[in-house]
Amino acid sequence: VTIVGVLAFFVAQGLFEVFSGDVVDTHQRQFQPFLPFGASSLISTIGLVFVSYAGLTKVASVAEEVQDPDRNIPLGMFLSLATATLLYVVGVYIMVAVLDAVELRSDLTPVATAAEAFFDWLPEPVGLILIVAAAIAAFASTANAGILSASRYPLAMGRDHLVTARFAQIGKTGTPVLAILVTSGLMVLIIVGFSAEGVAKLASAFNLLVFGLLNLSVIVMRESRIPSYVPGYRSPLYPWMQIIGIITAAILITTMGLLSIGFTLAVIAVGVAWYYYYARGHVQREGAIYHLFARLGQYRYEGLDSELRSILKEKGMQDEAPFESLIARAAVIDLEAPVSYPELIARTSAVLAEPLDVPAERLEQGFTDASSYGMTPVAFGAALPHQRLPGIRQSELVMVRCRAGIHLDTTHGATAQPARSEPVYALFFLVSPEDSTSAHLRILAGIASRIDEEHFMEEWNAATNEQELKEALLHHERYLSL
Repeated sequence: VTIVGVLAFFVAQGLFEVFSGDVVDTHQRQFQPFLPFGASSLISTIGLVFVSYAGLTKVASVAEEVQDPDRNIPLGMFLSLATATLLYVVGVYIMVAVLDAVELRSDLTPVATAAEAFFDWLPEPVGLILIVAAAIAAFASTANAGILSASRYPLAMGRDHLVTARFAQIGKTGTPVLAILVTSGLMVLIIVGFSAEGVAKLASAFNLLVFGLLNLSVIVMRESRIPSYVPGYRSPLYPWMQIIGIITAAILITTMGLLSIGFTLAVIAVGVAWYYYYARGHVQREGAIYHLFARLGQYRYEGLDSELRSILKEKGMQDEAPFESLIARAAVIDLEAPVSYPELIARTSAVLAEPLDVPAERLEQGFTDASSYGMTPVAFGAALPHQRLPGIRQSELVMVRCRAGIHLDTTHGATAQPARSEPVYALFFLVSPEDSTSAHLRILAGIASRIDEEHFMEEWNAATNEQELKEALLHHERYLSL
């Protein structure tokens, strides 16, 4: 509020000053011809100041803390971009118009100098104090946001076993203490060891590299056709916007000089070396790139689908009405005696066959195949067998409770023997239309979120009838059963 308020005041007063006098005419006489140092100087300057837009990656790095991320992350990014760009462009225009060209070129505090020039109606030095206050607020907020977001990277890398797991540890206050301390220490070393221009060049080069890789990642993820990849926001003009972003980042890095080019190449080399000599032996997953080349089937990592489903679960349901309706019309099977999993699949398929108008044998084969390939999520005493079929109109669900428990082997087929798996007491057989990938995954995520809650299994086992079983799944203070 302090920064934006002061800068808005600066812009409003500056524009009044520029257009109320002969400042514009003077400015035009001073700057002829346009770009006296050539286009390359403009491009290299763009690369140098690119660090000013580094906040976008900060938003993405703290996504775990964001409520309703599908809406708030894109909205926050666009609003911040619009605000910053408007203030930057208009603010620089005012400084160029108000200050002498020679003075501007050598001035280290041009905003304060310009403010003193047209804030002369305020008691001295109130105008200067306002700018200093905004600068201090800017440094404080940027430093805090930088430490908050930067410490998230070693935290995530620790979780993924790319670095020591100690970075993934959370302190008593709920913060990644070691990640924050190491991040802050590196910041201090860089600030002390490099000049202001050097820090800006390295920071801009690094952010340009990150932006280029992000654009490449979007292309890989989109072209991989992973069913669980259901982003809340899709970039327009795909893939041309991403291709232009990659090319632009490369051009800007190269125009900033040998320091930026060398730093970028060093970062890439260190990253590749670290992965091959350390991380590769600690991680048990591969990237989406192998889904892009599906013919290399041995490299496909099915766990990636589970990771994306977990993201959907954390984001929650976008629209709960279809989910509520599905639960309301779901069939319920309540078993007292134990049965084998193949027998339960056959019974459930027969129940689903009528509302879906699909042969029971086809449904049975689909659930059996999913189980044999390990694609049935199992956790906390519950399982979510699911499949998608062409030609059906809406999703259908069968809820199963087995008080004695049912044993599933989700790697090598189903069995009634308890040797290979923990028993499950709640099963949710879901069938959705083939073209409703997003809705199907969000239904699974909604059920999984409820299963993860602390007292779900207690309520599930304590239910005395079909209504209470559904209430256990739709446990929410705003629901009323009739």
